[in-house]
Amino acid sequence: MIYLDAAATTPVKREVLDLVWPLMARDFGNPSSHHGPGETAARALDYARTTAASTLRVRTGDIVFTSGGTEANNLAIIGLALANPRGRHLVRSAVEHSSVREACDYLVRQHGFTVDVAPVDRSGRVDPDALAALLRPDTTLVSVMAVNNEVGTIQPVAAVAAAARAVGALVHTDAVQAAGWLDAAELASHVDALSISGHKLGGMKGAGLAMIRGRLRLEPLLHGGGQERGRRSGTENVAGAVSTATALRLAAAGSQHFDEARRRAAYLIDTVLSGLEGTAGQGTTAALLTGDPVHRVPGIVSFAFPGTHGEAVLLELERRGIVCSSGSACAAGSTDPSPVLLAMGYEPDVALTAVRLSFTPEATEVQLTTAARAVVAAVQSVATGVRSA
Repeated sequence: MIYLDAAATTPVKREVLDLVWPLMARDFGNPSSHHGPGETAARALDYARTTAASTLRVRTGDIVFTSGGTEANNLAIIGLALANPRGRHLVRSAVEHSSVREACDYLVRQHGFTVDVAPVDRSGRVDPDALAALLRPDTTLVSVMAVNNEVGTIQPVAAVAAAARAVGALVHTDAVQAAGWLDAAELASHVDALSISGHKLGGMKGAGLAMIRGRLRLEPLLHGGGQERGRRSGTENVAGAVSTATALRLAAAGSQHFDEARRRAAYLIDTVLSGLEGTAGQGTTAALLTGDPVHRVPGIVSFAFPGTHGEAVLLELERRGIVCSSGSACAAGSTDPSPVLLAMGYEPDVALTAVRLSFTPEATEVQLTTAARAVVAAVQSVATGVRSA
């Protein structure tokens, strides 16, 4: 089996397991307890916070450990918006993850906020000037993801942040799919808040972090014991924090393999597009690469195959030993077309044919070459079945 669904989750790295196992089996104390086991756990938590902060080049007080990227996005958006009420106006892009979209919707329903949605072009990229036109003197927060989780498009976070700061708005970026491919520290330098999910980077599921500037007021989502400097109450998941911080540190080295991974991704793309060229029915295109052809991370490659059924292609690929997905894992099982592809201008029937292949920097040339050929064969097989049905 060739696993090409890394944008959904990744295996836990051995270096992470070596650090985490003792924290679950032996050094399992509560870091708030004032005894030996508790102090051991507290030192491990300090290691995690220092490691994450140094990797992102921020202060240790800027790090809040969470249960994952979804909680980090909610904490950053809801927590900052409610605690810094210079206004009740939000701006987000049209292609945000559901945890960002729904956090904004919650503020609209329950707290009287309004939201403007910045459009994207056919490649899924935000125009900073179009976003700037939506900003107002009372804009509280702008949220634009660093890398789209379905099509891999890289957003102009620095330009967006500059526009937001010009009106005094805070800036958040969902960097869940960016870490490991882009310089997460460079992204953090432009924003007030940034979200990370450990299991996308070789860490454990159920653990992540939010980088939220310690100088900013933040309304917590969870109330109770006052952990995480009062920003996120509840006994800390020490093993999860160490897992996330270590995976983030290891992933920072992965960005060094960007150019090699891009070459391999380009081969995969060219093989699929050329292999299916001319095989479609009259007036249709056999394969469409979705996302920006230039401003994209190598590890997320998404196609639409008009005239097929996306789920049928996925089943055929799995039969051939290739495991991938149709898009966001958070929308798995949905029969609705992807909101991301719809926002990019794709028709619903085309959006339903999407297939996403996502991989880590460790993916080999042989794996991607094999996958590319399997995609061509799978689509041809499904298309033949559709035409004969």
